[in-house]
Amino acid sequence: MPTFLAVYTMKAEDFARFRNLSKAEQDAIDAEGIPKWVAWEERNAAHIVNRGGMVGKTTRVTRNGIAATSNPICGYLIVEAESAQAAAELFRDHPHITVFPGDGVDIMPFVTDPPD
Repeated sequence: MPTFLAVYTMKAEDFARFRNLSKAEQDAIDAEGIPKWVAWEERNAAHIVNRGGMVGKTTRVTRNGIAATSNPICGYLIVEAESAQAAAELFRDHPHITVFPGDGVDIMPFVTDPPD
């Protein structure tokens, strides 16, 4: 079955807006979102090859050196599905975009063997 990289994205301004909420407001979003995220993973367990993880600040390496930079990537996981459309459908109701301030989930097919 084809394998896809699903990349969670979030705009910097949306993350900043979330972090500017009171602790109680952030905790309320977490209290709603975390159980929904767990339920989403349980519901889609047959498709999840690698749970991946969330990521932090970016350091870019180029031929000109190493520097801090930014991008919208905040996490990833690897899924199997019949097609890119089927993989995308898995994420339609994902808490990253329905509860948390996530911008989207980018779906990309692996063109080489995915990591184990």
